[in-house]
Amino acid sequence: MPDDQVRVLRLMAEGDTIDVVARKLGISERTVRRRARAACDTLGCETTIEAIVWAVRHGHL
Repeated sequence: MPDDQVRVLRLMAEGDTIDVVARKLGISERTVRRRARAACDTLGCETTIEAIVWAVRHGHL
């Protein structure tokens, strides 16, 4: 999984909202959503929560 997707999932796993993630990373909210969706697609997950759980269980977060 690319680093940009990992950074987004990590911040979301810590409880940050999309707008907070965007501010912290200096990107738009749309880009945050796109990266979260890409992470889901990469991992074969339906939701961001599922992607976060998968990434934690497999040592990516």
